[in-house]
Amino acid sequence: MSLIEIKVPDIGDFSEVAVIELLVKPGDTIKAEQSLITVESDKASMEIPSSHAGVVKELKVKLGDKVAEGSVVLLLEASGAASAAPAAPAAPVSEQKQPKPGVDGLSGAINVAASPAPAAASFGGAADLECDVLVLGGGPGGYSAAFRAADLGLKVVIVERYATLGGVCLNVGCIPSKALLHVAAVMDEVSHLGDLGVDFGVPVVNIDKLRGHKEKVISKLTGGLGAMAKMRKVTTVRGYGHFVGTNHVEVEETTGTGQEKTGTKKVVAFKRAIIAAGSQAVRLPFMPEDPRVVDSTGALALKEVPKRMLILGGGIIGLEMGTVYSTLGARLDVVEMLDGLMQGADRDLVKIWQKMNAKRFDHIMLKTKTVGAKATPEGIEVTFAPAEEGGTAPAPQTYDLVLQAVGRTPNGKKIAAEKAGVAVTERGFINVDIQMRTNVPHIFAIGDIVGQPMLAHKAVHEAHVAAEVIAGELQGNKELASAAFNARVIPSVAYTDPEVAWVGLTEDQAKAQGIKVKKGMFPWTASGRAIANGRDEGVTKLLFDDSPEAHGHGKILGGGMVGTHAGDMIGEVALAIEMGADAVDIGKTIHPHPTLGESIGMAAEVAHGSCTDVPPARK
Repeated sequence: MSLIEIKVPDIGDFSEVAVIELLVKPGDTIKAEQSLITVESDKASMEIPSSHAGVVKELKVKLGDKVAEGSVVLLLEASGAASAAPAAPAAPVSEQKQPKPGVDGLSGAINVAASPAPAAASFGGAADLECDVLVLGGGPGGYSAAFRAADLGLKVVIVERYATLGGVCLNVGCIPSKALLHVAAVMDEVSHLGDLGVDFGVPVVNIDKLRGHKEKVISKLTGGLGAMAKMRKVTTVRGYGHFVGTNHVEVEETTGTGQEKTGTKKVVAFKRAIIAAGSQAVRLPFMPEDPRVVDSTGALALKEVPKRMLILGGGIIGLEMGTVYSTLGARLDVVEMLDGLMQGADRDLVKIWQKMNAKRFDHIMLKTKTVGAKATPEGIEVTFAPAEEGGTAPAPQTYDLVLQAVGRTPNGKKIAAEKAGVAVTERGFINVDIQMRTNVPHIFAIGDIVGQPMLAHKAVHEAHVAAEVIAGELQGNKELASAAFNARVIPSVAYTDPEVAWVGLTEDQAKAQGIKVKKGMFPWTASGRAIANGRDEGVTKLLFDDSPEAHGHGKILGGGMVGTHAGDMIGEVALAIEMGADAVDIGKTIHPHPTLGESIGMAAEVAHGSCTDVPPARK
């Protein structure tokens, strides 16, 4: 028997992490890869595993200690036989020559006809890597799938084109935009404090420092993901992946801070695959190639603040970025083909938002389309036309910056899915069943590529389902193998100021579908906390089933709110829908006072007829 030191392995970019839990004690017999201690980083808590098996002789750390890579955790009495052996390579993967028939129950997430299944290619070359599960794409869905599969004991390879995990969301999407939106919200709030007797003066913006703050936020999160990938022994292959057969993916490797191809290729053999290739911003074909024409990624680069900015598309992404640039000093125009901004949310909520944000816009051009654009020395000259016959459109306008935010398109046609026999629709989506399985039984798909809504939080839950089904099938675990994505609702949030959030059935949808609902509307003018915050413009709305079959005790069907922190509160409404709560369940749940969250309980009381914080209902 030999006495060896068990040390903290590579945990990524964290120089020091705190020990928050001791999972073993002297005298314990432990296995290789067994967790020894739990540490806490800025990202999350992580467990540190043992590299060897044996008997714990002495702990070298205690609660509260700070450790880093190389720190000694404990002394272990281990024999040669007890040492951790290198992971055995996965058994050779046999190529499926013919795709199996598609499974029943294709998801209705996207209402398109299923494309005919293509004939799969046959790959006869050698593989550089073999694994149980290959995950194509390292965004929120991809890394969640990879990590869950690894936690369930599978050998996982993840293919990602970016230098860091996290995909569009963490690197050039939802996270950096929230970092900038927070700064914008603070600036806007400070500007209002002068009316309350507190004057901070005119803010001075250092654009380089602000950009640095955004990059720091990104690095913190992506660094945490890199560390967790290493701790889970998930192998990351950087590059563009495409199928070359039903059980093989070829990766064109990339390098640098961008996505420059190195010219080298790697082939990965897999038993199961999860496609998490995401989506990309739609680019209008007539827009010129010019640095003054950007998508959301370009806008987040924050190179400078324009005087005049045009937002193409009145959706969430464009309006969020518009909020940032407006607060920093830009004047905004927005053009939208439909009859209102922020489609999907109820018009009464959007109306409140629009009234609060009117000062940001010079022109809101509804029922208007963009038909042309050209680059001039003065800026980008954009031409408009009416979206409906008989409508009117403004004269051409010139802008310092044009943001294209007209939607995203899935990457289904960029991964050579046909070579694996996977059917892809004309629009680039991949149809799946409730287990996230494609028409090829051993290949799964999740996230943006399987349809709307294209939201990170949807992708994460789909990811867990796919990973659990795969683990269940490979390990003979019936419980895991029966996992399914059966969420009743998926919340949406516009992180503007004020925020707009909604989930489940909207009032507009209920009317369109002929569903009778009882509405509980609580105005924030009756909220002590909202008034104290100086932000009482908001409302909280809940909708309950009011059909004759409900007998006056209908379950909640949907809800929405506009106001500060709406996105933080909408989760309670989503939970209420999933749990089948009625107005009494929500209203009699005691919410803390004074909070914005209690507006949810109050809205339920309004629907029930028992709220004492608003004037009595007219009889």
